[in-house]
Parts: sequence; C-alpha cells; structure tokens
Amino acid sequence: MSKISEKFMRISALLLLICLLLPFVFACGDNPAENTTESTTAPIPIEIKDYVSMLKLDMTSDTLKQEVTVRSFVDGDTTHFYVSESVVSGGILKARYLAINTPESTGKIEEYGKAASNFTRSKLENADAIMIESDDGKWNVDSTGGRYLVWVWYKPKGESEYRNLNLEILQNGLAIASSTANNRYGTTCMAALGQAKAQKLNVYSGERDPDFYYGDAVELTLKELRSNPEAYNGKKVAFEGVISSDNSNSITVEEYDADTDMYYGISVYYGFSLSGEGLDIISVGNRSRIVGTVQYYEAGGVYQVSGLSYNMMRPDDPGNLKKISEGHTPSYKETTAATFASEVTLEGEEGSVTAKYAELALATTISMKGLTVNKAESIGKEGTSSYGEMTLICTADDGTEVRLRTEAMNDSEGKLVTSDDLLGKNIDIRGIVDYYAGNYQIKVFSYKHILFNN
Repeated sequence: MSKISEKFMRISALLLLICLLLPFVFACGDNPAENTTESTTAPIPIEIKDYVSMLKLDMTSDTLKQEVTVRSFVDGDTTHFYVSESVVSGGILKARYLAINTPESTGKIEEYGKAASNFTRSKLENADAIMIESDDGKWNVDSTGGRYLVWVWYKPKGESEYRNLNLEILQNGLAIASSTANNRYGTTCMAALGQAKAQKLNVYSGERDPDFYYGDAVELTLKELRSNPEAYNGKKVAFEGVISSDNSNSITVEEYDADTDMYYGISVYYGFSLSGEGLDIISVGNRSRIVGTVQYYEAGGVYQVSGLSYNMMRPDDPGNLKKISEGHTPSYKETTAATFASEVTLEGEEGSVTAKYAELALATTISMKGLTVNKAESIGKEGTSSYGEMTLICTADDGTEVRLRTEAMNDSEGKLVTSDDLLGKNIDIRGIVDYYAGNYQIKVFSYKHILFNN
C-alpha cells in the first residue's frame, strides 16, 4: 500500500471516530432542562430549637429575683407588677423587658404591635407564677428613669419550670433586637432571634399583619391623640375606644392607659352623616373603631374628630366605622379635686411632656366626692335653649376649687332643679371633663348623677 493510501486511511479512521464521538460530546453539553434537574438539590432544613425550654432559671445566681403579680399590661415589652415595698417604694414596679423591642401599640400603632402585646398578656394571664430577674446584682432603670430593666420568667399552668418570656418573644419573631447580645443571656437571645428571622416569623415574615390598619389614616391610641392633638390637626386618624356618652350629635370616646393609670378621650362629632347600622356602631357602651379627621373646634376651644362615614356595602373598608364589642360601661374614674387641679408629666421615648391633668382627661368620664357648692349661677333666661343650665363653684375638703356645669335637670318629681336646690349642699357627682370659656370643668348631664351628702 502506498504511503498516500496509508495516510488517507488514517485520516478516514480519525474522521469516523470524531463522528461517532460527537453525540456524546453534545449530550454532555449545556442542556438547561437536564442540567437543572440534575443540579437541583433540596434546601437544607432549618433545625428548629426551643431555646426557651433550653434556658433555665438559676435561683443560685447572683442576680436579684422577685416573685411578682401583674398590676397592668402596657404593651409587648412593658408590664407593671406588684412587688414588695422593699423592692420599690409604692409597691409597683414598671418593668421594661431586657433585650427586646416590640412594635408600638400604645402611641402610634405599628405592624405586629397588637400581636406582641396580646402574646405577652396571654402568657402572663395564664401563668401559675411570675418571677422577675435583674441582669446583674441590682435593679437597673432604663433611660427614662421610671422603668426597671428585667428578665420576666413565668411558670405555665401545671408546669414546674419557668420560661423566659423575653426570649420567647424573640423566638416568635415579635420583637427586634435591643442590646440583645449585651446581657447575661445574649448568646441564647441572638440564636433565638436568628432562628425567628430564618423562619420568617411575624415581624420578619414580610407579610401584612392581619390586625393592623392599612388605610390612609394614622393608626394611634387616644393617649397619643390627646397628648399631641396639634400634631394631628387636619389629619385623618383611626383609634379604638368605648363610647361613653351621646349628646347633641356628638359622642365621647374614652380608653384606659395602664402606663399612666389614666383615661384619655376625645369628642367625636357625627352630625347627620350616619344612620341605621352606622349609628348602632357608635351606641353608648360599644367599644368601636373610629376613623375621622382631627379638627380644632374654634367655638369650644378644643380638638374634636369629625367626618365619620359608614358604607354598609363595604363593611371591611378600612375607612369604615367598626363595632368591636358591646356591653361596656363608662369608667367614671374616681378622682380627687387635688388631682383634677394638678399637672401630670408623661414620659415617652422622645422625652417628657407636662400638662394639666384636666387637659389630658378631657372628654373622659369622672366621679368626684365631697364637693361643697359655694356658688350657683343660672346660665340662660327662660325661653332660651340654655334655660336651666348652671355653673357651680365648689370646694373640696382640702380647699381645692372645682367648677361644675350642669345641663337643665329635673328632679324625681319632674321639677326643674335651680341654684337654690344646690347652693350650700355637699355633693358627690359624676360627669365628663369639659372645657368652657378658658376653664376646665366637669359637665353633669343628669340629676341622678348628683348625690347629696347633707
């Protein structure tokens, strides 16, 4: 065979080999569908740990510990406890939970704020025992100087071991970090926080909070609105409270705040904008959700809310009124004349605010005992709309002066009550905190709300 033929045969064999190998080369190439199938692996499962069960309360440590009972719930990370006088003068310790910061539910409402607050309440309300613990060998106060930084441990009903509530709130994704690593349980707290984020729980879920209002109004509490009314003038707001009175196309709405042990309220003008089911929602005794616009009422010199609406075809509209529950009664919080005339300082995250007690208590129901009527003045003349109304100047046993304003009232026999019936009498009263002609006063609407002591 010639060299040329031999060379040709070798080339032909090589070409044949290449042709035979080509399908295998392409089969091993980038086929997206096959590549995806072969390279996809199952996600590594998160190892879920119950850090709360793992952490134990060491009764032999050098931290301070005190068994307590709940006085009042404030929000997710603040609770007031009854303690021994040896711990805090007055026997009430305002506890701020260490290592956590839950969303707000007492000022401007934030997403998951109510969920965090309800979580804390549910755990402590159903506990057989509650223990607070300091982070070191002393009780430390927070930046406001009025709250103590503590660990809160609780013993669930029927169980023998305590659970750390601070840690449990973190583990359930209901708080963000707040010096979470810088404390005696920092490592465990950070692990629980990391797990909540990995599980995308609550605050870290990226999902809408079913209990949060997503409308165009500012979600807040009556305490926040009453403390800073000028900041919301002209703005649409949403809040909850108990309807305590209905008079002249206006209602008063009040809500208790555990942190200050005060009721806060506002007058809400509904005019003739509601009927039927809308009016039923704002009946006295209902706890309702109110959505309206804050405005300064020039004639009365006070802030009020107006612009209410109700669309029965869209009951879930976030701009609608909503009845939450019924069967509530006005608070008629018993208050001394000295307290009524005093000033109150409210502590907040952004500093303190000092205001008159009566100013903060506007539009709330109140009761007061032992007032002597020193002066009684009739307001209107016969034939006028104000005929029968009176202004009473009273003093308490300590000499503190209190002004009362009465509606036209009839006694049990139907006779119009006059100034002569009240002058010199010592009385207990129920009414609503009001403001008129530059004075804070208590407005009494009914003769049955006056009790004579002499």
